[in-house]
Amino acid sequence: MPLTINAKTYNPDSYQKDAVVYTGALKTVSVKDDVRMARVAPKPVSGFSGVGRTSAKLTRTLPLTNAQSLAADGIVDVQVSVPVGFASADIDAMLNDMGAFVASASFKAHVKAQQVAF
Repeated sequence: MPLTINAKTYNPDSYQKDAVVYTGALKTVSVKDDVRMARVAPKPVSGFSGVGRTSAKLTRTLPLTNAQSLAADGIVDVQVSVPVGFASADIDAMLNDMGAFVASASFKAHVKAQQVAF
């Protein structure tokens, strides 16, 4: 089943245990346009039910200017860890808040300027 991200379609390309790699329209032998979705199942221990981990990683080859090479990979890697027994609404709220932050001017400035304090 294809994955749609911001009106771009990514098609499944490879399957591994607990991971799928999707490729986008820009993908060639020398250009990356990939999304990797993965999960790690919870591992309960005495007194704690564990956490489930999921991740989504976008890798795209970017053209460069005023650099020593013509292109290099840009990567956005999202890691989510949630305890077993969470309320769906709590996760929705966390993801909505983080999604809004990632889309904000503050976060974009953070990434572009490579600074941690403004």
